[in-house]
Amino acid sequence: MLTLTAGAVAAIRDLTSQPETPPETGLRIALSSQDGPARALELSISGGPLGDDQVLEAEDVHVYLEPAAASLLGDKTLDVETTQDDRLRFRIVEAGT
Repeated sequence: MLTLTAGAVAAIRDLTSQPETPPETGLRIALSSQDGPARALELSISGGPLGDDQVLEAEDVHVYLEPAAASLLGDKTLDVETTQDDRLRFRIVEAGT
């Protein structure tokens, strides 16, 4: 199953722990519905899992994986980096790197 770096956990916590959000708010990862040669992922904030989403809980954050995305990401790690303009950019890396 997808693993999360400490930085990814902290970033997801910052994005989902606003006072007005329900406690089950988390990051949802799904395959893009756009056609194309590459398999693109869409990340969004979700109030909870949808349909058959797999639920990943790490520390106090939730990640919801759409089934096709879950199978694609099974042996990967979600990481985050800060860009030069102070934006967060999530990235998928091979587990253990």
